[in-house]
Amino acid sequence: MEAKQDQKRRAFWLKHLHQWHWISSALCLIGMILFAATGITLNHASQIEAKAKVVTQAAQLPEPLREQIAAVAEKGGKGALPPALAAWLQESLSLEAGSREPEWNDGEIYLTLPRPGGDAWVNFDLESGEVEYEQTDRGWISYFNDLHKGRNAGVAWGWFIDVFAVACLIFCITGLFLLQIHAGNRPTTWPIVGLGLVIPLVLAILFIH
Repeated sequence: MEAKQDQKRRAFWLKHLHQWHWISSALCLIGMILFAATGITLNHASQIEAKAKVVTQAAQLPEPLREQIAAVAEKGGKGALPPALAAWLQESLSLEAGSREPEWNDGEIYLTLPRPGGDAWVNFDLESGEVEYEQTDRGWISYFNDLHKGRNAGVAWGWFIDVFAVACLIFCITGLFLLQIHAGNRPTTWPIVGLGLVIPLVLAILFIH
């Protein structure tokens, strides 16, 4: 009787652990491939040449808008771009300023627009009305490297990384319990798990200073 109860208990845990294990692995699959691949490219970043592509554009603020923004700047302008200037930037240069706060200096506004795989900036000269825009694109490898680090990728990507990390933890923890259940029939299970701990530990102690 007790043996049957143990078998039922084992079958119950196996069923649920396998279910959580395959669901979490399915959720993690693409993300793990991406993060593993970019782990390699990040580790060899100095050996992978990235040719930056720089694009520049120039524009001219309409006089009424220039006077309006200059008046705001004279009053000690700060915070995000005024809505009228942000709308003009979207219409003229197809740039979303969002909630980014520019630097308000004497006679000019400087706005940085960093993004994964590149950088950009816009400078508004409030005396002449000249607008200068520069965008730097460092390529797809740099783009995915920055996604790996969550650099300039926005709030939505940050949430994705958090959810992905939780799914990875579920995948690993359920895998650990499955190893525990099957270890009796596989005597090399725990030596291999221990090796996975010992190798990075020895490398950290001996080679990282």
